[in-house]
Amino acid sequence: MSLTRNLVRLVRNKEVTQPDLDAAALFTLDAAANALAGRNSDAGRKLLGLIASLNGHHDAGRMALLLGGLTHILEMDDLHRASVVHPGCVVVPAAFALATDKNIGGAQVLGAILQGFETTCRIGMAVGQEHYRIWHSTATCGPFGSAMAAAHLLGLDEDAAVDALGNAGTQAAGLWQFLDTGAMSKHLHAGRGAEAGVIAAGLASLGFTGPPEILEGERGFFAGACPDANPAAVLANPQQRWQLHETSVKPWPSCRHTHPTIDAALELHSQIEPQAIAAISVGTYQSALDVCDQVDPTSVYDAKFSLQHCVAIALIKGKVDFECFEEPVRCEVADYRRKVSLSAAEPYRSAYPQNWGCAVEVTLFDGRKFTALRNHCKGDPEDALSTAEMRDKARMLLDFGGVREPDYLIESILAMANDKAPPVLPIFD
Repeated sequence: MSLTRNLVRLVRNKEVTQPDLDAAALFTLDAAANALAGRNSDAGRKLLGLIASLNGHHDAGRMALLLGGLTHILEMDDLHRASVVHPGCVVVPAAFALATDKNIGGAQVLGAILQGFETTCRIGMAVGQEHYRIWHSTATCGPFGSAMAAAHLLGLDEDAAVDALGNAGTQAAGLWQFLDTGAMSKHLHAGRGAEAGVIAAGLASLGFTGPPEILEGERGFFAGACPDANPAAVLANPQQRWQLHETSVKPWPSCRHTHPTIDAALELHSQIEPQAIAAISVGTYQSALDVCDQVDPTSVYDAKFSLQHCVAIALIKGKVDFECFEEPVRCEVADYRRKVSLSAAEPYRSAYPQNWGCAVEVTLFDGRKFTALRNHCKGDPEDALSTAEMRDKARMLLDFGGVREPDYLIESILAMANDKAPPVLPIFD
């Protein structure tokens, strides 16, 4: 029996409780708020322009592409540590787009989102760390999750669900090369990941077949893109709680690899005077250095992928918000960025990706040293945002996105488990 078929059975046999649905609603709120806020960006306006050019002739797949891209733009969407995947920006858009198109009820949508997160994260945990050096895991593992969510909403039987995942997997793609120039491709990764799953499941519903051994086959996903894959991880610990509960929520609008450093630096902010700082040392894990070593970011997006910038603004400003990545602040903290040294250090190197941690040490001109350590950070399951904090974050994002009645939308999403139809997102308002 193929790995894909076993995965479909594992996911579909998991028990769904009311707390699971409530948690799914919170993650749905987070993704929806990110999508609506993402409209207020250069990349977001370009994505909206693409759909507008279709003059209303877009289907659920193109709507999923739009929502997925928008959700990932501001770098505030969720992150599953063990898989290094952003599941919300591919799964929630696919589920929303298809549910809106088919008028499917809220509880069913939340169940689909649980299944999509589970599928994406389980495959992500199996790809191995070498995959992430070249491939953006959200883009490559995401289509499996969006396909699984879509298969649930379309009522596909087991054979058709296996076909859907097979055809989703053959579309898996997304390269890190965009980092060299700050290109907008990362948003396309999320959008295409969402769209691919919707298309794959829709075709499967028509009998369009897919390769059942897309994961483990000799010419499959693991063989082609994952030099150190661990296929056994796909089905490991089947009784573990839903992976959605293991997913982190971002409190700050930057790459999640910068968040442990931000969290530690914020602790030190009140203990030091900026003009007294002689040197700043950050010890963390290798992937954070691979993705976020940019001492002189030249754009907002570069700054969101700069450990040096993020530690500097957290130490100097004592806050990290959208404004902190704009040019005036980048200029203001430029000298402090150049005082930052980065290294891969234990225990953080070995603990990754199960734990994302760091040590931040600030040395003053008088020789005194101040240190803050993190094995996890704000927004991780160990220090999760409360429901009130999730509401506040959503309201901030919806205000940024110009949503006229944010509280109404927040309450409608959180009540999805009891609704007969999903809330309508005012994407084109």
